[in-house]
Amino acid sequence: MHDTTTMLIELGTIVFGLGLVGRLAGRLGLSPIPLYLLIGLAFGQGGLVPLSTTEDFIEVGAEIGVILLLLMLGLEYTANELVDSLRTQYPSGIVDLVLNATPGAVAALLLGWGPVGALALAGVTYISSSGVIAKILTELNRLGNRETPVILGVLVIEDLTMAVYLPVLSTVLAGVGLASGSLTLAIALGTAGVALYVALRHGRVISKAVSSDNPEMLLLVVLGLTLLVAGVAQRLQVSAAVGAFLVGIALSGEVAHHTRRLFTPLRDLFAAVFFVFFGLSTDPSEIPPVLLPALLLALVTALTKITTGWYAARRAGIGPRGRFRAGGALVARGEFSIVIAGLAAATEPRIAPVATAYVLILVVVGPFATRWTEPVVRWVRERRENRRPQTAAAAVVAEPHAAESGV
Repeated sequence: MHDTTTMLIELGTIVFGLGLVGRLAGRLGLSPIPLYLLIGLAFGQGGLVPLSTTEDFIEVGAEIGVILLLLMLGLEYTANELVDSLRTQYPSGIVDLVLNATPGAVAALLLGWGPVGALALAGVTYISSSGVIAKILTELNRLGNRETPVILGVLVIEDLTMAVYLPVLSTVLAGVGLASGSLTLAIALGTAGVALYVALRHGRVISKAVSSDNPEMLLLVVLGLTLLVAGVAQRLQVSAAVGAFLVGIALSGEVAHHTRRLFTPLRDLFAAVFFVFFGLSTDPSEIPPVLLPALLLALVTALTKITTGWYAARRAGIGPRGRFRAGGALVARGEFSIVIAGLAAATEPRIAPVATAYVLILVVVGPFATRWTEPVVRWVRERRENRRPQTAAAAVVAEPHAAESGV
């Protein structure tokens, strides 16, 4: 009874605090995500008031939050749109991998971590946070923008790449034989392929099966199906986020519309819990010693992500403003990077604090980059254009004086 009372008090305090900082962020015109993270830091290990009973509950809620974020993102697009995006954007996926995995690998080698550490840190710097980005795009009302399918295409390619990368990393870390590692990799790829095929070919059947005029029944069936598919995907070495996303694209028509309406408040609640948990899992005392290398790595890979988004949007025929919006949206790192660092920490303990500081920096910078990359670039261009007429006018005025002086 005492533990239950303490859990209710702790949970109520956190949720109430989230509401207050969310309202504050709204008045300031900012995303609440960085403030949610600060609440997590305050209540985590080494924070001001560490939690004692709610950590397990929040951890499960955080996982549900990521799943619901990707489900809602998948509901915005059909399976055909996804396949078309993958067909047209695989060159962008290659550019994304080269530009963003390379800095992590080079940094690990310079720090003396060896090939295993390089493979792990390359994954940390490569993968953007689908959960964070989905939340930011929703808050900024950009789901209908022309560049959003481009962003989605890059994220999907990254998530599908994780279906290959995570089994490979686990195999390298465990030092198992080639045959066992190949079997795990084949299972992961086969599972992702089957799920995508079912979503593409039988999406209408799935939508009809879960359809209901009763909102309560629709919510229960879709939520249960999403959690089930996400869990099975996770068990088969495929990301739970990928599984939830594929459920979203399998639903279409009226079912997708009603599901978006029903799940929006649920998604917002559990997404906030996810960001709090991210902060809870970070010990503030570990950040200062590794802050400088993490900052340098964050700066480099923020620029490479902006370049990736710009390139992908340009290939899709989107204008300059949309290109920089796409680039800024891809900056945030999050859940996958922490998972990778956690897997590698036993073999290379030095990766954990660096990865934590790095992700914390970019998960805070990400919302600001999404919002301000394009306006800042536009402001710089306008300043340059305004200087050119002044320079030209000065040259015209100087020319007669030069002639008079005989120069």
